[in-house]
Order: sequence, then C-alpha cells, then structure tokens
Amino acid sequence: MADTSPQTGDRALTRREVAAMIDHTLLAPGATAADVAATIDEARELGVYAVCLSPSMLPVRAPGLVVATVAGFPSGKHHSLIKGSEARLAVEQGAAEVDMVIDVGAALAQDYNAVLADIVTVREAVGRDTVLKVIIESAALPDPTIAEVCRTAERAGADFVKTSTGFHPAGGADVRAVRIMADTVGGRLGVKASGGIRTAEFAAELIAAGATRLGMSASRAVLQGFPE
Repeated sequence: MADTSPQTGDRALTRREVAAMIDHTLLAPGATAADVAATIDEARELGVYAVCLSPSMLPVRAPGLVVATVAGFPSGKHHSLIKGSEARLAVEQGAAEVDMVIDVGAALAQDYNAVLADIVTVREAVGRDTVLKVIIESAALPDPTIAEVCRTAERAGADFVKTSTGFHPAGGADVRAVRIMADTVGGRLGVKASGGIRTAEFAAELIAAGATRLGMSASRAVLQGFPE
C-alpha cells in the first residue's frame, strides 16, 4: 500500500519533526489568563517549539518552551517607536522572540525606506539576542512586493520573514507566497507560515515550499495528521 502520510520531498514528515517547527499560538482578543495557561499546557503536551502569546499576557511560566509574542499587532499601523517599546517590554518580561507587523500600506506604496526604518527600530529596541520575525501580510501584497519586503527585512537585520497575522481580510499563508519568500531569503533567514493552517496536508505543502516555522492554533489537529 502506498504511503499517504504528508510528505516533503520523497520522505514522510514525522510528528516530532513538525512539532519542532510550531509556534503554538493564542492571540485572540478575548483570551483570558486561564486560556493562556491551557495553551501553554497543550503546547508542552504536544512537544512544540514555542508558544506565541499577546504581549499583555506576559510574563508567563512556560518551562521547556520558547516564549514568543507580537508587536504592532495586528494592523501594523502603530508608530515605530511604539512597536519598539512594546517589543522591548515584552523581552524584559520573558519573550525570546518577537513577531512584528510591518506597515502594509508603506509596502503597498513601495516606500521600502519606511519599511526598513520600521523594522530597524524594533531590531534596535530588542537587541540581537532576540529572534525578530517580520510579518508582511503576504496575501495583501503583489508578488514583486513580497520579494522586495523580504529583501528589506533582511537588510534590517530580521531573523525570519512571516506570511501573516491571521487577522487580515486578504487571507493567511499560501504556498505561492511561501515559495517566493523562501527563494528571496535563500536560507539566510527563516520563513514562518501562519494564518489558516488547519490540516497536516497544508502544513506539509508549506514546509515543502520552504517554511521553516509554522504558526497555528490548531496544532493538535495538524500534528495528528503526521505519523509518529
């Protein structure tokens, strides 16, 4: 019988391998402290890499997990200094990774200097020891702009480029955008796919396209689709 497990290349991905790529995420506006505690417990049970929480929910106790948070979320229309201050406070409260949202309007206007300055402000605020992921809202951008924003993020010192907040009406991650992002950064930066990842098959497609990190809240359902 043929192996129907989700694959990348010619090899089936294992549940452990995929779990090691997941930021288990809780960014819902209505999330409570009890929800955060439950999310951390689930993340530890599933063996994922990190838990990603709203900055207002920090600090948290999450032994065995990397703590990630967001800045300028979800619109990106915060002043750069506010994004930087928010990110720095989160790091002081235990976040090791920050996912910042760019000003999507600046990207659409092809004002890449503004995008660069925005990212540099946050990079300088959190220092080099913090992993900085740059959310570009790829579903809202034309393909050439996706590539140029990724190049800009690299110039600004980002560690990852990330597809989506999951809150933009244009949509979340897709395979085409991930492939463009991965081709542009060429392995020099990580690529995080997020927004709408609810099945193992879709997760495997994104990984095959070049995603090195996955952000999702449906981690349990996705991981159950991969073999142990």
